[in-house]
Amino acid sequence: MKILIIGSGGREHAIGWKFKNQNPEVQLYFASGNGGTAQIGENVNLNSHSELISFAKEQSIDLTFVGPEQPLAEGLVDAFQAENLKIFGANEQAAQLESSKVFAKQFMQKYGVKTATSHEYKHWVDARDFIESHETFPIVIKASGLAAGKGVLICYDKTEAEMAIKELMLDKKLGSAGEQIVIEEFLEGFECSILSIFNGKTIVPFISAKDHKKIGEGEKGLNTGGMGVVAPNPLFTEEHFAQFQTDILEPTLSGLLTENMQFAGIIFFGLMVTTNGMYLLEYNMRLGDPETQAVLPLMESNFLTHITDAIEGENFEIQWKKQHSVCVVMVSGGYPNVFDKGFTIKGLEQISELAFIAGAQFSNGVYKTSGGRVLNVVATANSLAEAREKAYQNVSKIHFDYEYYRKDIGI
Repeated sequence: MKILIIGSGGREHAIGWKFKNQNPEVQLYFASGNGGTAQIGENVNLNSHSELISFAKEQSIDLTFVGPEQPLAEGLVDAFQAENLKIFGANEQAAQLESSKVFAKQFMQKYGVKTATSHEYKHWVDARDFIESHETFPIVIKASGLAAGKGVLICYDKTEAEMAIKELMLDKKLGSAGEQIVIEEFLEGFECSILSIFNGKTIVPFISAKDHKKIGEGEKGLNTGGMGVVAPNPLFTEEHFAQFQTDILEPTLSGLLTENMQFAGIIFFGLMVTTNGMYLLEYNMRLGDPETQAVLPLMESNFLTHITDAIEGENFEIQWKKQHSVCVVMVSGGYPNVFDKGFTIKGLEQISELAFIAGAQFSNGVYKTSGGRVLNVVATANSLAEAREKAYQNVSKIHFDYEYYRKDIGI
């Protein structure tokens, strides 16, 4: 079986590893991949829809798996399906649930998905007037468009809030992503991530995970794409899961079916659990990064089989190992702002746990940094404490200039 995986991060390395680990006979291609994916498949430099479609036809690709959000938002799934090519991912209509926070909030409100009270704005003056008359802080300001995990700002007073909307809407700090914004109430509680597979008829949820988004220890500093994950989330109970199904999953499914948004792909639920119940913060329409790297090693049943079942509209159940996993993300110094690249990574050959490459290239037998998030070290064990200890023991063996990682993942 030939599989084409779209993307070039740690998530795509983990997806490919899972496919290959459970199905050694598969042949993997990555567009465009990284230094890690090159060890388990072939990296191909393809960008446009037409290039990807031509490659899939020429190589007789059996399945294409879309990793990142941008190709989904740009209608890659629709383009493949128009050519009768098998592909896993949300179509362009459904991808709006991630690519437009405004679209997503309106969907949640329409179908009774429990979410924070919010207001949407297209014009800076209207948003500014709302902030000037608002008295309750902190408040959350979100860029409506895709912003690589950096479009959510928590503002603690009017000055911060006015600066945030100015940077998003006037200064275009995040480009077109901030042309529309959502301002919503701040929710107090703990966050939880639940990935799932949608087969066009039912949503099959994964185990829970906890992402650590801030650059600094103790969840301080700037937002990042993710600095580490533990799975399952130690705070998320069976009672919470029942609330999630009733208040979030079931109304989401009802909305998708009512709106004829059928597809075979991933739905990521970003949750906030409060003393007043559970709220949906956001949808992502693809596997989370780095949640995927922590969750997939705990999946006992065959991931590729679940994907093919979903495409065929078949029902399935996912089996999970009764273990815990910890993923620690090593990043370039300066991330998520300015950082240098091209530093040699040493010590990978000494580690005994999984290492998924995110931002590094492999050439002449050497890995060199090429991105902000460089690699993910993942350990599994029978307890969270043991998994955490194993992960950090292996992190300590890996070195590159100006490396940085949080030391409190899993605490």
